[in-house]
Amino acid sequence: MSPLDRAVLAERAAAMRRHLARVAEKLPASAADLAVSSDASDAVILHLWQATQIAIDLAVSACVAHGAGTPQNYADAFRRLEAAHLIDTPLADRLVRAAGVRNVVAHAYENLDMARVHGAARSGPDDLLAFIAALDRASGAPS
Repeated sequence: MSPLDRAVLAERAAAMRRHLARVAEKLPASAADLAVSSDASDAVILHLWQATQIAIDLAVSACVAHGAGTPQNYADAFRRLEAAHLIDTPLADRLVRAAGVRNVVAHAYENLDMARVHGAARSGPDDLLAFIAALDRASGAPS
């Protein structure tokens, strides 16, 4: 098993952190203040989606790099990393849900539940960063 390329992991982690900083900057304190089709909601949704997509891309790469096989879908990538003991079950569960939110954003943008988006923008960044930290530990890359 070969670890993920350290330079690629560091670059993708930095990109994720930039997206998450924009989410934090634009996220209103209250879910009620995250209005549909507002500048704030557009920024939050776009940057959360991009940060989540980075995690998904890294998960698929990590499956291959660590000999966990080729995932059949995004959720399967996180489950394979769980089975390979690269991430724990609670984190895998949350990342599977994040992949589901990503799919809703990508395929049903106009039907988003803004309270759910707000909740994901509040709790999701910690999970995405925990995932990066787990990959760092598995690959020996700096976080």
